Amino acid sequence: MPLRLLCLLLGLLASVPAAAQVRIKDIADIEGIRDNQLVGYGLVVGLNGTGDKLNAAVFTRESLVAMLERLGVNTRDQIAQLDTKNVAAVMVTANLPPFARTGSRIDIAVSALGDASDLMGGTLLVTPLMAADGEVYAVAQGALTTAAISAKGAAASVTRGVPTSGRIANGAIVEREVKYALGAQAQVHLALRNPDLTTAERISTAINRAVGGTPAQTLDPRTVALDLRGDDVVATLARIEELRVQPDTPAVVVVEESSGTIVMGDNVRISTVAVAQGNLTVRVTETPQVSQPAPFSNGQTVVVPRTSVQVQDGAGNKMGVVPAAPTLRDLVASLNALGVGPRDMISILQSIKAAGALQADLEIR
Repeated sequence: MPLRLLCLLLGLLASVPAAAQVRIKDIADIEGIRDNQLVGYGLVVGLNGTGDKLNAAVFTRESLVAMLERLGVNTRDQIAQLDTKNVAAVMVTANLPPFARTGSRIDIAVSALGDASDLMGGTLLVTPLMAADGEVYAVAQGALTTAAISAKGAAASVTRGVPTSGRIANGAIVEREVKYALGAQAQVHLALRNPDLTTAERISTAINRAVGGTPAQTLDPRTVALDLRGDDVVATLARIEELRVQPDTPAVVVVEESSGTIVMGDNVRISTVAVAQGNLTVRVTETPQVSQPAPFSNGQTVVVPRTSVQVQDGAGNKMGVVPAAPTLRDLVASLNALGVGPRDMISILQSIKAAGALQADLEIR
């Protein structure tokens, strides 16, 4: 065997995953380590005449007056004369990541609340961001970008993206921390992102084999409890996260009728069935023709209709046998051999399920 071919084969073998194993950190989370959602209300200024109309957006006008009063500018007596179009009321949202420390920065999203048409070029003023407990955990401010294009003329306009929504990278500073002492936890729970009893038991077995003893115990299809008393919790969890297991997946066929999308799980199987499929198709084609009179005649030019009607009843289709498929690849090959499109395949799968030959759950969305 040539050396070049041998190296190629060795490289392909090395790139094949071992039984589709994945790391525990990719399929499970540690309970207690999660994001916290923040929200705030603020003002964006510096817009090029694309902000809220103060006569229609009362909350924008009141917020502008209150902000100016805090800065020592009294506009309460002239509130009816405020007619700027460079200010917009916005909602600011962010996710506070776990273990975020005071002074660290997080990204924020800004969305128009009133009738502003474009936030491009605006600057968000100081906006406190609160969590569900009503406490302020971050403060946002900065120039925002929309990554959108909006232009219009007298007779045409074009808009690409959403100009009334933007982001500010590192636009908020964390002011309060969410306390969570991971190293002091005597017992930790692993939460599977896709609950499955077989996968949870495989995780427990892999952890007990790697750590020694029985520190891991499966509580339910979603939760694996870890008893880490006497161990370095952080170091042990870092070691556990890198362990690899083979997740088990249920036999499910997901069908989205609106787009004609079909997704099958690896464990989907089908019993031997015979399938015949035929559609009634009526095609009507209009090809009108123009009939003109001879030169110098007294005739008139008329449009003569020409209609062609074709009917296809699928009489040439025959019944085909779909054999029992031991693997997903065989199942797909058998269904493709029927020679039908995705939407017809949806009807066939529903009929196979009704006949009891589809050994999987059929979810239609």
